[in-house]
Amino acid sequence: MATPIPPAPPPNPHHLLLHRPPALTPPRRLRLPIRRPRIASAAAATATATAPDDIAQLNHRLRVLVRRRDAASSASSASSSMDPVQAEAYLHMIREQQRLGLRQLRRDPAGQKEERDSGVDDGDEEEEGGGRRKGMAAGSSLGHRVDPRELEPGEYVVHKKVGVGKFVCISGEDGEDYVFIQYADAMAKLAVDQAARMLYRYNLPHEKKRPRSLSKLNDPSTWEKRRLKGKLAVQKMVVNLMELYLQRMRQRRSPYTRPEAIDQFAAEFPYEPTPDQNQAFIDVEKDLTERETPMDRLICGDVGFGKTEVAMRAIFIVVSAGYQAMVLAPTVILANQHYDVMSDRFSSYPDIKIAIFSGAQSKEEKDELITQIKSGHLQIIVGTHALLTERMAYNNLGLLVVDEEQKFGVQQKEKIASYKSSIDVLTLSATPIPRTLYLALTGFRDASLMSTPPPERVAVKTYVSAFSRERALSAIKLELKRGGQVFYVVPRIKDDVLQFLKDSLPDVPMAVAHGKKVSKNIQLAMEKFSCGEIKILVCTHIIESGIDIPNANTMIVQYAELFGLAQLYQLRGRVGRSGREGFTYLFYTDKSLLSRIAMDRLGAIEEHSDLGQGFHVAEKDMGIRGFGSMFGEQQSGDVANVGIDLFFDMLFDSLSKVDQFCINPVPYKDVQLDINISAHLSSEYISYLENPVELLNEAAKAAEKDIWTLTQFTEDLRRQYGKEPRDMELLLKKLYVRRMAADLGICRIYPSGKTIIMKTNMNKKVFRLMVEAMASETHRNSLTLTGKEIKAELLVTLPDTLLLNWLFHCLADCYAVMPALVKY
Repeated sequence: MATPIPPAPPPNPHHLLLHRPPALTPPRRLRLPIRRPRIASAAAATATATAPDDIAQLNHRLRVLVRRRDAASSASSASSSMDPVQAEAYLHMIREQQRLGLRQLRRDPAGQKEERDSGVDDGDEEEEGGGRRKGMAAGSSLGHRVDPRELEPGEYVVHKKVGVGKFVCISGEDGEDYVFIQYADAMAKLAVDQAARMLYRYNLPHEKKRPRSLSKLNDPSTWEKRRLKGKLAVQKMVVNLMELYLQRMRQRRSPYTRPEAIDQFAAEFPYEPTPDQNQAFIDVEKDLTERETPMDRLICGDVGFGKTEVAMRAIFIVVSAGYQAMVLAPTVILANQHYDVMSDRFSSYPDIKIAIFSGAQSKEEKDELITQIKSGHLQIIVGTHALLTERMAYNNLGLLVVDEEQKFGVQQKEKIASYKSSIDVLTLSATPIPRTLYLALTGFRDASLMSTPPPERVAVKTYVSAFSRERALSAIKLELKRGGQVFYVVPRIKDDVLQFLKDSLPDVPMAVAHGKKVSKNIQLAMEKFSCGEIKILVCTHIIESGIDIPNANTMIVQYAELFGLAQLYQLRGRVGRSGREGFTYLFYTDKSLLSRIAMDRLGAIEEHSDLGQGFHVAEKDMGIRGFGSMFGEQQSGDVANVGIDLFFDMLFDSLSKVDQFCINPVPYKDVQLDINISAHLSSEYISYLENPVELLNEAAKAAEKDIWTLTQFTEDLRRQYGKEPRDMELLLKKLYVRRMAADLGICRIYPSGKTIIMKTNMNKKVFRLMVEAMASETHRNSLTLTGKEIKAELLVTLPDTLLLNWLFHCLADCYAVMPALVKY
């Protein structure tokens, strides 16, 4: 008897039309006359009134799979298969990219050797010794096992093989220390060394800490299902990354010619570059002059570490080739700063014209600039998000430089992302947004890390404490005494703060700068502060980017618990830039009122007080804030199954073996289905169809093209003619079976007694993942892989019609794993 697939809600044709799976070309619609449908038989009439049949349920499941995936990756997966040689070249590049992303980016040469020497492993076995897991970068705050000696009683932990428990204590017995973990039904006792290899902290997205329930030692199957669900979710994420990366790698542009004057331009840089800066120069130059794909590189470095110089050398190469460059900044202040720096830097090159474009300009000024940009009279255009408007037209845009992408809005980020398919993009950031950081960590985005400070920079001393007026005044007076200036930052300007400062320091000139936008009053206040006329600037976080006051070396942040971790770190970068030691005081209101997340942020900013810590602060922030903003709510739910640390451990493990989860579809016409079912349509149904021969040819063509075209064909057929009779349903199921078999790499299916044999090119890892993802336990337990054959052991020998039904349900169950596989 056929095994039923899980029930699904009846598909609404209009709803499904809104979510048609994307494809490179729209599927052919049936060329059938529109007329009032009539029912061919009483059986068909009964079928239309019942719950959705097998085909309708499969179509619904296929559409659900597509809707859950990112539109870009869905389009990629719906495209035609890649050439195996080209695919292998791409996979090699991704493996190298991932290795560099996790090793070179984190400065871990030992880890590089370890990965090369480690070979291929299953990822599920225990490791000998208590060292970190293979492929994990040293010092990472993500995806690592926990030392049980660091645990506090009552903390939730995850044992990779057993599940979620609560740490109780470490106690010595017979001269050896043991870790005791409470589970729902018993207490577990582990040797400390063994626990160090298998335990993870159980952290959840957002601020949640408590798991839904503790696992049971005597019921490992429940935990295994949760772990496998998390593993499948991880693999789907990896494939989505792969498809996004491959989509970018398919784009083409001719390499730029290295200009002869670039060496002279570099020699005019007035400072000695740091080693990290030199490497960033090399990385960007290679991207532009050696690659045939558009650059999409992240330059990550603290404020004042020389990211802008890297951008200007990239601009010089592109502009020298006759292209234009756009420099995008989130605020007018930062745009003005970039304009001033670049105007000075390119002053020796009169042929390179620079202009600034922002919302602060009049309509007449903007119109004139747009005309010059469109005609090609301007080579470098610096500005705010006003550059992203539809009015803007470029003559020959070649490079986009984005500074502090995290400060742009959602629509602006989408506009920025749209440029990446056609031009080179360079992103500069001190603390990149979670998704950007994640892509850099996993190696799916080019990144250069600048963590070495310039020789004259001194680390800013950071103090975190409860607020007191005496401490704040003491810090201010200390800075004023040595001739400096002070930033006094609050989340919003309050009269009591101003009054306190005026009453306490009546003879000290001060000004106020606040608001979401930079007004003329704010600009005037900052200009006075910049020239030293003002000694204390009371402001909001509006100054976190784009203001450089060398003499301002003390910052006081009141209500620091209301700021984000990245905000606090940019803010801190505004002091200590002149070679003189800087001080930052982070004052919170009342420790007893602080949330856990606020305490974690303040602790992290105090911990990362050395220079060049922006990357690590962003990484820490990603762990504190949770993953909803990075993966979306669906993925956050998947994380909750196993906890963040184990999830990341599984993620990096899958990334290091991404090429092992590839599937090679076979041509549809090569699939041989040895089941004796022929189409014997009733004369009544044939006479009902307008052109039955053409319709059957359309069905065969749809199946040969892809599964989405076949799905569309079936739904069009039913919308026009109603539910088909049994014989037509069998014919459609035969087409579905052959189509799904082709996509799964199965070239022949034939019965042998009670056994069904499927010839395949599938490897063991793909087969194992496929079986683990199957919803039907019956199917899961019946399938085995021997060599190049998948065998299904049945209890009885089935007649051909029931055998076709069994295959239809089984392959539909197998098809659920397709989003987790890389298609050649």
